[in-house]
Amino acid sequence: MTAERTILAIDQGTTSSRAILFSGDGRRLGQAQKELPQHFPHSGWVEHDAEDIWRDTVEVMRGALADAGKNAEDVAAIGITNQRETTVIWDRATGEAVHKAIVWQDRRTASFCQDLRNQGAEEVVRQRTGLLLDPYFSGTKIAWLLDNVPGVRERAERGELAFGTIDSFLLWRLTGGKVHATDATNAARTLIFDIRRQIWDPELLALLRIPESLLPEVRDSDADFGATEPDILGRAIPIGGIAGDQQAATVGQACFEAGMMKSTYGTGCFALFNTGDTLVHSEHRLLSTIAYRLGGKTTYALEGSIFVAGAAVQWLRDGLGIIESAGETEALAKQADREQQIYLVPAFTGLGAPYWDAEARGAIFGLTRATGPAELARAALEAVCYQTRDLLEAMKADGATGLEALRVDGGMVANDWLLQMLSDILGVAVERPVVAETTALGAAYLAGLNQGLFADLDAVASHWQSDARFEPQMAAAERDARFAGWQDAVARMRTGR
Repeated sequence: MTAERTILAIDQGTTSSRAILFSGDGRRLGQAQKELPQHFPHSGWVEHDAEDIWRDTVEVMRGALADAGKNAEDVAAIGITNQRETTVIWDRATGEAVHKAIVWQDRRTASFCQDLRNQGAEEVVRQRTGLLLDPYFSGTKIAWLLDNVPGVRERAERGELAFGTIDSFLLWRLTGGKVHATDATNAARTLIFDIRRQIWDPELLALLRIPESLLPEVRDSDADFGATEPDILGRAIPIGGIAGDQQAATVGQACFEAGMMKSTYGTGCFALFNTGDTLVHSEHRLLSTIAYRLGGKTTYALEGSIFVAGAAVQWLRDGLGIIESAGETEALAKQADREQQIYLVPAFTGLGAPYWDAEARGAIFGLTRATGPAELARAALEAVCYQTRDLLEAMKADGATGLEALRVDGGMVANDWLLQMLSDILGVAVERPVVAETTALGAAYLAGLNQGLFADLDAVASHWQSDARFEPQMAAAERDARFAGWQDAVARMRTGR
């Protein structure tokens, strides 16, 4: 392998910062990771220290190179992928954040979102951005910082400050303040970017009272984003790709054709269905978003978010204490009594798409004296499958059809039992890739496209390999009956609170 074909991917996530060095054909050569401290100043508030993120990112970049036995001379380019929606405002002169980063999970702007809904603003937001009025997205977080941190609005209006999601903040620091930019996928999650016209929307900026001078330039996902300062890694390295984490995973899974879909199973679940050059405005409370923008051409997607996937297994371990590790759930699920129809609705922090019910709380239905750890473990895994079908049914209702196989990634997909049940409940094939780090891999592919290491998306797709494929085995009648039971459980939980 030639040295110039290695790509360093920065994967800055919610709970950790990670860097992976990939070969030109997508093999992992070296890796480093560091846990990110979480800050919870008030109930429902979640913050990160931007300096922690910067320091850790530099550390893991150097660590990944050391792990691979490489140095900066061996790296052709850097790609960045990031936790989406998390919001930073910093001083253009010093690069210092004016406040801790407000994390995507943060709910402090819920009442502001409700006020905007009461003003009738949600429809224009949905039409322009493809999003719902929810604290999840960056726009109301920016507004909160402008209105609640002393002096910030005045400094912003004087042009002294810059806003960015984490990719943009890291890019600023990596380039020594030379580049203030983001990519279209991250811009699409801010609540102020028109995803059809591909511009910061003046009407939405006025609605949220955000000065345009704060905002980064929006570039293609495989654009030239400048180069690192030489003292960071030893030489200036081109930065050639940026995408939000779920969009990067879509690239890493090579879901490049309309009708292809990937689903990532970690703490929560994020599913993206490629709709090609067609922007589908969901009528079933999914999000319309940008999958990627390459060479000035935008590819769109429908996205569904599940708040609790692996978190339900964590609850079995940490809350109930009935397992010691997540890996035990596969054996327990196999042992469970199939005659018991146990439904766990894991609405610990509300329900995500397609319900968007922030007030919903978890419930278990069908308990008997014979119910034990095995049945609860099975119910927790089945809940992931049923919630995924909720998303798929909503996508079908929005006209997103033609799915032949679901490509999956994330920590949960090592569980073969789960993937077989997922295939059974969805009625489609489920495919697990050989390379599991699809988010970082997607960022590397984007940087490789920028540097000409891949001629086009077909060249990228040629590297995707299936590790295992699971075909539906359950009869359609049973599949539908089980899903109807799930829908009944959700309805009971929502009406019974």
